[in-house]
Amino acid sequence: MTPLRPTTEEKQEADHHPYQRPRDAATLILIDRSARQPRVLLGRRHPNVVFMPGKFVFPGGRVDPSDSRIPTAAPLPPELEAQLSKGSPRTPPSRARSLAIAAIREACEETGLCLGRRVDQPVPQLGGAWQPFAAANLLPDPSGLYLIARAITPPGRVRRFDTRFFTADASSIAHRVDGIIHADAELVELVWAELGSQPLADLHPMTKRVLEQLELRLAGGPLRHDAPVPFFHAINGTMCMEMLTD
Repeated sequence: MTPLRPTTEEKQEADHHPYQRPRDAATLILIDRSARQPRVLLGRRHPNVVFMPGKFVFPGGRVDPSDSRIPTAAPLPPELEAQLSKGSPRTPPSRARSLAIAAIREACEETGLCLGRRVDQPVPQLGGAWQPFAAANLLPDPSGLYLIARAITPPGRVRRFDTRFFTADASSIAHRVDGIIHADAELVELVWAELGSQPLADLHPMTKRVLEQLELRLAGGPLRHDAPVPFFHAINGTMCMEMLTD
């Protein structure tokens, strides 16, 4: 276990809010490998939202009940399910699937980029964020997702999430919805940022840490499910990093 030195920004974050139980959440890091240097997709949050206002983040959010009901174009890889089950609190298989699907749904909802596969049978009309999938006769496809990190927001923050950070190749994008990004949306701007560069000065420290872990994974060769996955969480008021274990 490695204690992490808090940044100035983390020291300044409010820590006087009442205790909240972290909510399960999922984030999707899309990687564009079409150029020599890989790029990742980041979106700037609206300046008036409560959690991370104005920050560049990966698209993501809380798990929704519909995430467990929609069928998928392919099953969750068993190796990914095994990775998701590690750590404490443990994640049962049904929840692991919902987390992966939530990452896909949130990415489509916030960016208009939908990962999936077109199918012959009608897609269930679940409404809401799944409407673009039904309109395109598309089912979410979690088979190309990899787990990069898990992070739990420290106690005392205005919002707390138990977030799993997934990554997928941009070639998995099967459908695009126009008009999602605008001045009144949750994400007001999208940017494809080169790994290893610093085009964005306003990243949250945790976003930077996860990006560093992604760079390390990519430097080690093709992504694989058996690679160590870092787990960021607070112990006695100090943010620490350890690797997920059974």
